[in-house]
Amino acid sequence: MKKINIKSPTRVDLAGGTLDLWPLYNFIGGAKTVNVAIDIWTEVDIEPRSDQSVEINSLDLNFKKIFSNFEEIISGTEPEMALFRPLFRHFRPEGGFTLKTQSQSPVGGGLGGSSSLVVGLIKALSSLHSSKLGTSHEIAHLAHNIEAEILNTPTGTQDYYPAVSGGLNLLTYDFSGIQQEVLSVKGSPLDENFLLVNTGKAHHSGLNNFEVLKLAVQKDKKTLQALRDLKEVAINTEKVCRQGSWDQLPGLFQKEYKYRTELSAAFTSPEIEKLHSLSLKAGAEAVKICGAGGGGCVLVWVSPTHRQKVISECQKAGFQTLNARPVDPI
Repeated sequence: MKKINIKSPTRVDLAGGTLDLWPLYNFIGGAKTVNVAIDIWTEVDIEPRSDQSVEINSLDLNFKKIFSNFEEIISGTEPEMALFRPLFRHFRPEGGFTLKTQSQSPVGGGLGGSSSLVVGLIKALSSLHSSKLGTSHEIAHLAHNIEAEILNTPTGTQDYYPAVSGGLNLLTYDFSGIQQEVLSVKGSPLDENFLLVNTGKAHHSGLNNFEVLKLAVQKDKKTLQALRDLKEVAINTEKVCRQGSWDQLPGLFQKEYKYRTELSAAFTSPEIEKLHSLSLKAGAEAVKICGAGGGGCVLVWVSPTHRQKVISECQKAGFQTLNARPVDPI
């Protein structure tokens, strides 16, 4: 069998983050999430071996080890294997192989890097034994449950869809489940006005979202109102994307920023506040917190005219600008 190579994109969420957390969206009568796949990739390589041994090489964790068989992995306790153990338990691969993983996403970047890697592993392990891969919904459902075990915290589902499908993802959450529509980003301002900046501080999405979930379960009025406000922003962001009325997007990003920080102060940080201020002063139109915030990356919406000045000011302040662009459907 030939070597298997799977590359999966990460994502930037444009609106409706946190609302994808079950059963949070049911508390506000359903919700929408809009995100776009980006060319910061995770990669999985699998190559069959002639014996039963399994070699794991995680370049991001600087971990490399050969196990006598996959059962030894399942019964092991190495913390570096926490990602792989539940996947092997589910797929129960036969025969030996070498598995190598790597991610271009900054650790704690808020780009859904770990979710993208889980999707890549599901694709690769399915291909290893020619298993039926299933729809994007089936892959997202499996990845969602596996990552919940790994993280030991409630997780949302929006991150898995762009890793499977690429493109601009319009996700709808209601009683019947999740509906996905994927649009092209080719030739849109999503490409030319897109600037991704890393604050250098790792975010903690699981903890931030769990606190919101707890408050919502307790029927906290402020939390529920902020969630409803974020829902309205996401509905309008979807309309903008469908209609191509991109000039309205900066205003929606500003509203999203306001309501997200009202939801919890933990969604922002001194680094994000500083980046927000200096970007706007340099000519950017808006800043969008990625993921659950608190750190990680932010999307700066800036016209080509002011792009270089914003990049320069960000770099002077010690922030890392990333050469990332949206990815069309794959």
